[in-house]
Amino acid sequence: MTSTRQSVLAVCIALSAVSLSASAARTSKKNSPAQLRTEYISRVQEQDTSAPTHTLGSIWSPGGQWAELSTDYKARKLNDTVVILVSVQTTAAQNADVSSSRTFQTQSGITGLAGDINTKGLNPLFNANSSTALKGSGATDSSTNFQTSMTAQVIAVLPSGNLVVEAQRKIFMNNQHEDITVRGVVRPDDIGPSNTVPSTALSNLEISMKGKGIIADSTRPLNPITKAILWLVGF
Repeated sequence: MTSTRQSVLAVCIALSAVSLSASAARTSKKNSPAQLRTEYISRVQEQDTSAPTHTLGSIWSPGGQWAELSTDYKARKLNDTVVILVSVQTTAAQNADVSSSRTFQTQSGITGLAGDINTKGLNPLFNANSSTALKGSGATDSSTNFQTSMTAQVIAVLPSGNLVVEAQRKIFMNNQHEDITVRGVVRPDDIGPSNTVPSTALSNLEISMKGKGIIADSTRPLNPITKAILWLVGF
């Protein structure tokens, strides 16, 4: 029995290694930063159909380098930088109560028979009672609070003049690795004089936070193969 259990354990470990390596390869290829950026730019370019008007033969170009000579420096061209003030606060709460009851009662009998036969032993002929009650309650509550500032880079300029910006930050601390990515589309007019823009002014906002390390490993649910291995070894 012990040898059989060890054989099954070895097979599970081999399958786990193959499954994890294949899954890591697919995830790495699908969620690579270059692939995510390309898909994001393609998606927002499909949504942006307007373009700045330009009169044929005119030397004036809306949004050109001579359009606003008196303004402070602000991001407007490809590879320019802009500071995004990220502030995300979401709160959701839901409560539900249910209460119901139902009572059923019926009775039947025979009051008389032909020939004045005694019906005392026949009554009640049928007597039924039933009662049902239901009472339940449920509640859900969730909240998110994320605040930071990140320097983003203009990765594309749409035909309408809007800017596609992206900010990335990598944090390595105490055996924990965290990647933060912020993407969005911003109008040049929404960028402040100090070259900053709040995240609330960005459309198609995407915020991604991914972590690897001690904390992530402790909170991530186990896959079925790992659960089977732990069951076999007795944990």
